[in-house]
Amino acid sequence: MSKFNEVTYEVMISEQEIGETLDTLAAEINSEYAGVDNLLLVGLLKGSVVVMTDLARRLSGDVHFDFMTASSYHGGTESTGDVKIVMDLANSIRGRHVLLVEDIIDTGRTLSKVRELLLSRGPASLKICTFLDKPSRRVVEVPVDFVGREIEDEFVVGYGLDYAESFRQLPYIAKVNPA
Repeated sequence: MSKFNEVTYEVMISEQEIGETLDTLAAEINSEYAGVDNLLLVGLLKGSVVVMTDLARRLSGDVHFDFMTASSYHGGTESTGDVKIVMDLANSIRGRHVLLVEDIIDTGRTLSKVRELLLSRGPASLKICTFLDKPSRRVVEVPVDFVGREIEDEFVVGYGLDYAESFRQLPYIAKVNPA
């Protein structure tokens, strides 16, 4: 058990397990998009940046990046249900094959709103990839095409996931222990 800024946590998914999970995800994605030129990875900031970068290095062919920021947490540990698009994509996705990359799917509210918005923009295809999935917390069902790992209803940090903007730099996924 470790302590950082008075928050205690324990490793839940090691660096090695993260790498193995990404290898499996990349193999599935490479198979799905074989023959597709210029796959566009869309990352939801800030959490997805670490996952998306490591995943992209494992993908075949030319991949492009774009980002958006959507939030329903507003600094806490529970989704407020009020989803806001804080930063939109820089480029058009019309006619593009788009893979939306998430760090974690919890209630599904944020992802559902982002998915509807992106579909309205006419992509050739839109699929969703998440590193972590918490299906027990789902309030809004969202079709997820690629899932790295399913986890129980735990608050987790590390590998891009944060608690009040801290812990993103941890090279593993850790479960936060209640105070």
